[in-house]
Parts: sequence; structure tokens; C-alpha cells
Amino acid sequence: MTRFHLAPEAVRGDRVTFDAAAAHHLGRVLRAVVGDLVQAVDTRGELLSVRLTGIAARRAEGLIVARAALDTESPLQLTLAQAIPKGDKMEHIIRMTTELGVTRVIPLLTARTVVRLEPARWGSRIGRWQRVAREAAQQSGRAAVPEIAPPREIGTWRRDDRADGLLICFWEEERRGLATLLPAGPCPRATVVVGPEGGLTAEEVRGLSDAGALVAGLGSRLLRTETAGPVAVALLQSRFGDLGTA
Repeated sequence: MTRFHLAPEAVRGDRVTFDAAAAHHLGRVLRAVVGDLVQAVDTRGELLSVRLTGIAARRAEGLIVARAALDTESPLQLTLAQAIPKGDKMEHIIRMTTELGVTRVIPLLTARTVVRLEPARWGSRIGRWQRVAREAAQQSGRAAVPEIAPPREIGTWRRDDRADGLLICFWEEERRGLATLLPAGPCPRATVVVGPEGGLTAEEVRGLSDAGALVAGLGSRLLRTETAGPVAVALLQSRFGDLGTA
């Protein structure tokens, strides 16, 4: 069953208001009618069973009839710091890593990043990425939608309180594999850095290493940037998170 992620203002007591996109999906895609039972997830990650009381082209409403905990989030709080690739590759990266349970995505501007926009023009791009994350969270049944941060220059980017813990930089020129570098114990938080199509420069990697990053390779084959990010997330979710668990 499709689960709709709700904005904070969408829930008032036992009443739920669905936005235009959700109303369109309910009416045109699912062919829902008044009286149907649908599922929604609020901002606290609670699963709501909602009986529809009204549905129109750009708005739908319902009454909450049941609430339940939704335990679909990984114990690993994982941030992906991804250098912005060309075209629509960032959308694919966000979609796949959302399904894999990433908590936050930080788009990075690096020396070899091709995409360069004026600060005022990033708003529409970020909005699109946020919609992709929300759709992927909804499709995969997650309790939370990953945060999509504003783009940051890698030279000035610093880990904040939500992205502390283990810091890993994947670099195609590094021969050491990740398995030889990871700590043996549990890891509640981690940040993964992945470069653009041309890779990170040696200077950028040294800066991350000086900041405490573990620099690791992803094997003998050269991965595209849109492949490397999801692979890195999957490896860490398998080691420290819930990927592969029942």
C-alpha cells in the first residue's frame, strides 16, 4: 500500500489534509474514493491509517482511525556528501540512497564539478531533489524523508553535529579497501564523501584526511559517480545498519 509523507501542518488532531500532489495520486492513479482507507506517515515517523472524507483535484482530506509505530529506519545515521554530477544523475543518486536508508545528502562543489550555478538559481534544483527524496521515501515505505542540504564548497565544508562520527572518503586512486579500515565495534553515525565524474583531487583528499577521514577504494573496477555513492551507502548499511537484516 502507498504511504503518503505528510508536512507538519497537514495533521490537526485527528484530521489530515493531503497536498495537491498526494490528492492527484489518490484520485487519478489509485482511483481512491471517499470512504477508502489509506496510509500516511507524519513528521514523527508514525504510521497513520486515514479514512478519506473528501477528495478533489488538488486537495484531499481524511480522518485518522488508527496510529502505529513505523520501525523502518536504520540504526546508522548516514550522511552522503556527494559531489554534484552532470545532468540528472544527482536525482538518481538521491533516489537510490533514499531507498537504502541515507539520513542526509549534502551536494558538494569540488574542483572538478562541472555544474556551476548562481546561488539564487540553486533553489529550484534543491526543490526538485527534495521532491525526489520524498517520492523515494514514500515508495520504499520509510518513516523519514532524508534532508537535502544546500550545496557546499568542499574546501569550506565542515561536519556539523548531525554528521559527526566516522568520516570516509572514497577515492579511486586509493588501493586500500574499506573492510581493512572500518572499526570493529558499532557505529551510530557516519559521513561518506564521493567525488564527481573526474574524481576528487589529491589536494581535496588530503584535506579530508587531515580532517580525520578514512580514505578507501571501492575495488579494482572504476565506478561511475552515480554508482559509487549508492554502493558506498549500501556497504556501510550492511556493516553498521539494517541492510540485509530480516
